[in-house]
Amino acid sequence: MSVDALRVDVAIVGGGLVGASLALALEPTGLRVALIEGVAPEAAVQPSFDDRTTALGNGTRRVFEALGVWSAIAPAAAPIRHIHVSDAGRYGFARLEAAEHGIDAFGYVVTNRVLGAALQQRLSALTALELRRPARCSAVTLGPDVVRLETTPTAPPLQARLVVAADGANSLVRSAAGLPAEIEDYQQVAVVAHVAAARAASGIAYERFTPDGPFAVLPLHNGHYGVVWTLTPQAAEHVMALPDAEYLAALQRAFGWRIGRLERVGQRSAYPLKLTRASVVTGSRVALIGNAAQALHPVAGQGFNLGLRDAATLAEVLAERCRQDAAVDVGSDAVLAEFAARRSSDRDGVTRLTDGLVKLFGDTRPGVPLLRDLGLLLFDLSPSAKQAMSRLSWGFSGQIPRLARGLPLPGVKSA
Repeated sequence: MSVDALRVDVAIVGGGLVGASLALALEPTGLRVALIEGVAPEAAVQPSFDDRTTALGNGTRRVFEALGVWSAIAPAAAPIRHIHVSDAGRYGFARLEAAEHGIDAFGYVVTNRVLGAALQQRLSALTALELRRPARCSAVTLGPDVVRLETTPTAPPLQARLVVAADGANSLVRSAAGLPAEIEDYQQVAVVAHVAAARAASGIAYERFTPDGPFAVLPLHNGHYGVVWTLTPQAAEHVMALPDAEYLAALQRAFGWRIGRLERVGQRSAYPLKLTRASVVTGSRVALIGNAAQALHPVAGQGFNLGLRDAATLAEVLAERCRQDAAVDVGSDAVLAEFAARRSSDRDGVTRLTDGLVKLFGDTRPGVPLLRDLGLLLFDLSPSAKQAMSRLSWGFSGQIPRLARGLPLPGVKSA
C-alpha cells in the first residue's frame, strides 16, 4: 500500500551551513519548507561542526544578522582588519587596511563549529519546519508539477514544488536532475590546523603564495591562528604524519617568523582541493546552491560567502513572487530563470577570480613570476584597486541580495 506524501512548497536537501541558512531565511515567507540532513549535529563527521575556519564577508555578517544568529556567532568571530599578501621567496607583496576603506573589518574568521551550532539552535526553534535529521534522501523522482523525495530512515515521502540542492559538491539531487558539472582537480591538498604562537593574533590575515599553493594564516578570536597550508598530495601526506613538534618546525620554515615562534598545534585535517562547477544552476523544479552549484578553492576565502548569497538570492526571489501571488508556483520555470539570472555575474566572477589566482601564482614559466610580483606591487600602490577588492566583502558583481544589504525580504517586516 502506498504511503501518502507530505506536501511542501520547498524541500531543501542538505542541512549544512548554506542549506540551514536558506531554511531560516524562508521561515517568515509562510512557505511550507522541509529540510533533510544526513548527519546529526553532534556527529564527529558533521562538516558544519568541525574546527575548520571560515572567513565571513561583511555581506555574510549582514545575512546572519537578519537571520538572528549573528549575536551567537559574534563573540567567537575574529575581525580581519589588515591583510598581508606576498609571493613566497620573492619581493612581490600587497597590504590592505580596512580603516582606509571606511570599514571596521574586511570580514571575520569563525570556526565551522561555532557557525553550525548557531544555525542549528535557531533551526530547532522553527516549529513549522519539517526537519528530517539525521535522514538521507534515497530517491528523487522528477515530475512536471512536483518532485517526489524518498528519505531514510523510513518516513512519509515528500512532495515538493521546488527542490533545492544544498547537498555538496557530490550532489545527489544535481545528478538526479541530470545537471552536468565540470570537475578540475588542482592536485593540491589543504592541511588545516589551529596553532598558538608567541605573538597573539591581532586582526592580521596573511595570504602567502608558494609554488605548491596558497598558504593562509588567519586570526582567531582566542589569539590563536587558523592555518590553511596548501601542499601537493605527497607533501600533505608527509606533513600529516609528522609529530606535532616536527610539524611546527616545518610550518615555521615555510611561513617564517612574522607571528613569532609557533608553540602548539591542535588536530590536523587534510582536504583535497578541486573546482566543481555545475554548468547551470537550475533544472526542472530544481535549484542548486552552495557547493552543489560551485565548490571553489579556498584561496581568498570566497566559497561559503558565494554559497550564502545563492541562498539569500533564492529566498528573495521566492519572497517577491509570494508577495505578488500567494498561489505562485515556486518551482516554475519563470521563478528559476529569475534566480539563475540574478546569480550569474557574481557566480562567474568569483569562480574566475579564485581559479585564476590559483593558476597565476602556480605558474613558474620564465618571466611570469616577475610580472606577477610587479602586479602585486602596483596593486599595493593603487587605492582604487584596493577599494575594488574591499567590495568583495559584499559580492563580486551583479545584484547584491537584500539580506546581504541589511534589508528584510520583500513583504517581511524587519526584526
